[in-house]
Amino acid sequence: MSRKYSIGIVGARGHTGAELIRLVAAHPQLELAFVSSRELDGQRVAEHNDAYQGELRFENLAHDQVAAKGADVVVLALPNGKSDAIVAGIDANAPDTIVVDLSADHRFDPAWYYGLPEITLGQYAGQKRISNPGCYATAMQLAIWPMLEYLAGPPQCFGVSGYSGAGTTPSDRNNPELLRDNLMPYALADHIHEREVSSQLHVPVEFMPHVAPHFRGITMTVNMWLREPLKADWVRARYEQRYAGEPLVDVLEQAPWVSRIAGRHGVEIGGFTLAPGGKRLVVVATLDNLLKGAATQAMQNINIALGLPELASIPAFKESAHG
Repeated sequence: MSRKYSIGIVGARGHTGAELIRLVAAHPQLELAFVSSRELDGQRVAEHNDAYQGELRFENLAHDQVAAKGADVVVLALPNGKSDAIVAGIDANAPDTIVVDLSADHRFDPAWYYGLPEITLGQYAGQKRISNPGCYATAMQLAIWPMLEYLAGPPQCFGVSGYSGAGTTPSDRNNPELLRDNLMPYALADHIHEREVSSQLHVPVEFMPHVAPHFRGITMTVNMWLREPLKADWVRARYEQRYAGEPLVDVLEQAPWVSRIAGRHGVEIGGFTLAPGGKRLVVVATLDNLLKGAATQAMQNINIALGLPELASIPAFKESAHG
């Protein structure tokens, strides 16, 4: 009989926490041990998430109580800057716990494994502290990575996200009234995902994020200047070769649409366009910011860390295309 592993989620009230509960509920070897939420303390998880059928209730756990729960895996789905005390408690009292941090708090920490499996899996060597990449950063890296050695300068990335990316705390960027018939630019230089991608790919990247009126899904249009002229067919073949063994990356001829990625668990990359002269390439990537941009990627990392099949509980992606 397959071993069962226990998992706890801290900050489970948000959109990503809800998606992660769905994935855990579908997992044959994971059991939800606890879900921590200050706002939902005492309420049944099943009342807020139709994928979960058990009796578990949300708890308002103090930082030192998380480690005492003894879960095999703890996922931190907290805002940036909120994880340190919890991680310190786990380090001191339950160091063998696998910790997956969905915030940006440890993405620049070399002691943590940066878990973008399609690119960094070769760097995984059993680390129990895993930093989950940002949603925009995932789209940017997967769009740029196959062309890294051909870049003649910083890629320029124009990103548009659905407003779920702004979280559940009310703000202009998740206010449907303000977003109606609108496209809202923000943090147009030095965004944390710009720094994240520049750090991970070891090249400067320029990123201009925007929020749109749709709820979920990211479109990332990347402009790359190249060292030598290339042909569109060659570029597309290179992406297909790089991602041939990756079931959550689908390389298309046409530019992907964000409306076709919502609710799906992978990334579509396409629209390979070269300007006259062949030295300026434009590529488009789309993903669901709550899934491959957050919860699905966390589940990949959890499965890898536990030695389970990487796609356990993750629905097939390519077979669902345009279905």
